[in-house]
Amino acid sequence: MEDRFVAEPMLGKLAKWLRMIGYDVLYQRSYREEDLVRFMAQGRRLLSRRTEAQAHHPGVILIRSDHVGEQLKELRDLGCLKLDRSKFFTRCLRCNVPLREADPESARSSLPDYVWHENLSGIQCCPECGRFFWPGTHRDRMLRQLAGWGL
Repeated sequence: MEDRFVAEPMLGKLAKWLRMIGYDVLYQRSYREEDLVRFMAQGRRLLSRRTEAQAHHPGVILIRSDHVGEQLKELRDLGCLKLDRSKFFTRCLRCNVPLREADPESARSSLPDYVWHENLSGIQCCPECGRFFWPGTHRDRMLRQLAGWGL
């Protein structure tokens, strides 16, 4: 079974990047303690920057760096991160829900004309929030950033 995570509030950028590479990551701006306990009981691993979290939550993954590229390397070095390019860009960066192939006609009014004409086969949709995703320059920049971090 692949690692699933719950990221504490100070790890929002890390949560976004983990979702981008295909990981199931819950992220909220705040949590009640009992919610963290419940998420961990469901098999999620807690990502935290707080050293005191180790005393309250056995198995917490303590993230030491302030920088997302270094945080990803920490997870890789701990054996918690495996890069499988076939899973990249398969989750909504906002909702964490697996993306679905978009119906081209329903997407047309929500997309720039050039996307609809040039990338029709690569358009995906989040079934939760309705956002559309397609292979464009933003995706290319994210892939270059990963490579720049040595990942």
